[in-house]
Amino acid sequence: METTSTRVRHGTIPPVRAARWALWTFVVVNLTIVEILFFTTGTGKNGVLTVAKFFGLHAAVLMLFQLLLVARLPWLDRRIGMDRLTVWHRWVGFTLLWTLLTHAVLVVLGYARLDDVSMTKTFFALAGVPASLLGMLAAAIVVVVAAVSARKVRRRLRYETWHGLHLLLYLALGLAFVHQLQETTTFNSSAFARTYWWALWLFAFGALVVGRIVMPLWRNAYHRFRVAAVVRESDDVVSVHVTGRRLDRLPARAGQFCIWRFPGHNHWWLANPFSLSAAPDGRTLRLTAKAVGSASAGLRDLPVGSRAFVEGPYGAFTSLHRTRPGALLIAGGVGITPVRSLLEEEPAGDVVVLYRVRSESDAVLVDEVRALVAERGGRLHLLTGRRGEGTPPFEPDSLRALVPDITERDVYVCGPPAMTSAVLGALRDLAVPRGQVHAERFGLA
Repeated sequence: METTSTRVRHGTIPPVRAARWALWTFVVVNLTIVEILFFTTGTGKNGVLTVAKFFGLHAAVLMLFQLLLVARLPWLDRRIGMDRLTVWHRWVGFTLLWTLLTHAVLVVLGYARLDDVSMTKTFFALAGVPASLLGMLAAAIVVVVAAVSARKVRRRLRYETWHGLHLLLYLALGLAFVHQLQETTTFNSSAFARTYWWALWLFAFGALVVGRIVMPLWRNAYHRFRVAAVVRESDDVVSVHVTGRRLDRLPARAGQFCIWRFPGHNHWWLANPFSLSAAPDGRTLRLTAKAVGSASAGLRDLPVGSRAFVEGPYGAFTSLHRTRPGALLIAGGVGITPVRSLLEEEPAGDVVVLYRVRSESDAVLVDEVRALVAERGGRLHLLTGRRGEGTPPFEPDSLRALVPDITERDVYVCGPPAMTSAVLGALRDLAVPRGQVHAERFGLA
């Protein structure tokens, strides 16, 4: 467990800004190198093929950048957050789609003009060339994955189905790598180009393998997670306490979440992201979940002593990003769980909690939250009622009335998507500085 502190930073670069600068510097440096390689390794056989080469090189960089965004590298994840990295991954993915399609169309058009034949005939001729065929297969897989990732299609698919199809992208990356390896005009155009592309591919694939496979396997082998207790908090809410070996060495912080699997309870591919609902103490981890699906509902029947497979911890919803002495913690529904854990890190003093629920009986862990707030001399506002009833509690005027000095506080927001969007919009209207606003949106897709 890391030693944590809520001391406010003074005169330092915010962690999220430092991580963004590092990430975008990496992108700019590599794009600059690719531009140099493009302009120094000669032109294609005609103008169209030269432009096709330009798009192909940039598609390769986008692919490798995609790997870094989903590698779950701890340094990036704790500063930017998996939710934001996933959004960037989505938009880079669609940029990659159009870049690949442009590259493919221009290659076919360029060779059609070179040989003075139709594009259809050229397409089938290129399909008979191994290097070109590998590129076509990679592009086809990207098109299929992009199609099922469109919002209207994605909403109709089970997460497990979508995720299984999404994993085909790793096959596409392998095919694209071999395709580029066989393209002597790019990969092997010079000793520097060859060294650069090998180093970049090995770095990107290495980061993915370490972050997504090696680190989770090592941590679970080292810590040997087990279910220590299962506590029913209400009719539809359960807390699971997980213990393990030397948990004081697990780099977990209050406000973070893990991806949980319980072998023997569900299929291996069924995993759920649940926040830590108590600050890590070096002995146990606790998750608290509401029964909204078969996986979360089944947690009530977990046998004590059964194994747990834990990925993480992940997330930037932590005190690492504090900039002000005062804090406003806003939660909706089961979004109270990371807020409740953050309260344990709060020193005595200036903390306000706004907890939105339909009724007091729906307020998960409210007694614990109330006790922690009282212990720290803070204020808790339990905001009850259904959406559309009475004055909306997260309108700018309502927030200002509840917390007059809201612009002087760090604001942490976690709850359902609609509530989170409403709060963030109100904070913008109230001119709360962007660097003081910290929000987390859950979802693995």
